[in-house]
Amino acid sequence: MGKENNGTTIAAMNLIRFLKNRGHEVRVLCADDDKKGQEGYYVVPKLNLGKLLNNYVEKVGVTLAKPDDDIIREALSGADIAHIMVPLLLGMRATKIAVELGVPLSAGFHMQAENFTSYFKVNKIKLANQAVYDFIYEHVYKYVDAIHYPTQFIRNVFERAIKKETPGYVISNGVNAYVKKRDIPKPEEYKDKIVILSTGRYAREKSQDTLIKAVSISKHKDEIALVLGGQGIKEKEYRALAEKVGVKPVFKFFSRTEIIDVLNYSDMYVHPAEIELEGISCIEAIACGKLTIVSDSPLSATKEFAVDERCVFKCRDEKDLARVIDYWIENPEEKAKVEEKYLASGIAFDQEKCMEKMEQMLFSAIEKHKEKA
Repeated sequence: MGKENNGTTIAAMNLIRFLKNRGHEVRVLCADDDKKGQEGYYVVPKLNLGKLLNNYVEKVGVTLAKPDDDIIREALSGADIAHIMVPLLLGMRATKIAVELGVPLSAGFHMQAENFTSYFKVNKIKLANQAVYDFIYEHVYKYVDAIHYPTQFIRNVFERAIKKETPGYVISNGVNAYVKKRDIPKPEEYKDKIVILSTGRYAREKSQDTLIKAVSISKHKDEIALVLGGQGIKEKEYRALAEKVGVKPVFKFFSRTEIIDVLNYSDMYVHPAEIELEGISCIEAIACGKLTIVSDSPLSATKEFAVDERCVFKCRDEKDLARVIDYWIENPEEKAKVEEKYLASGIAFDQEKCMEKMEQMLFSAIEKHKEKA
């Protein structure tokens, strides 16, 4: 699972906490050494890929598990249902063993093919992406009684790829109750600045480089303070780019509560990602009533969240993004109106209601499994 620094881990922990609070026994199968000995955690070894690759995987922010059949069977023994979060080695092996044991299965869909293929720089090759979807369907999703899709967008993508209808439930991962609009004063160093926030892993598909370039050509460049919340393998490259184009972003990983404070004192939020299955950080910005700018990428769900077409820019086009940023800086009255629309739309992402739907999905999957037996 790793640290709560990415959408998938955050979604997993939110579901775990909710189900425990509802009185359910929750067993967590993972490769997190720090969870060893804790009640309800079944910890398998980490996959050792050698020092070089281990360091790379750690920078990406992923924990890769080495399946251990004995531990998997212990975790699944007597379970009413198993929920697979990601279709990697541990998820695939747990799926196979659950089928052998007759344990009902559900699975979340938290990985676009391009999230995987982009690391090998083949995300533009359709056959490569198709191969990923075919593979994960054959090894996980064809066996489950329910699939959780965070957005209709990704359900459509997957079902078109495999040319099959799936037992899908479209349920947002939602945002926590503490994610809300608050009056947070700007720190002294930002008092006279226009603060633009963007959060997410520093990765190719998140396209922070487009935002850095856009700020560099903005008419308001000298007034803007750019905050890039996150961490990742592209940090060194992005720092070099920023220096080259004369922009001085803040590169920093913020805690879950810290980032909501930053969000609330920011003037606008930009989500430049080219590949995005849901975009929890984007939803959090909306829940706080922030002016939220998104790309029109056909591989991103976030464009569906825009309440005004003037909040959308052409993907990977820094000139168009600079135009959109400048428009909203220069039209504060319009900006205030659109922020009210965003705040109202954020009601749909109430996490408590989303988690109740997730719980109901699990119950339904158990019943479907019984009917098939």
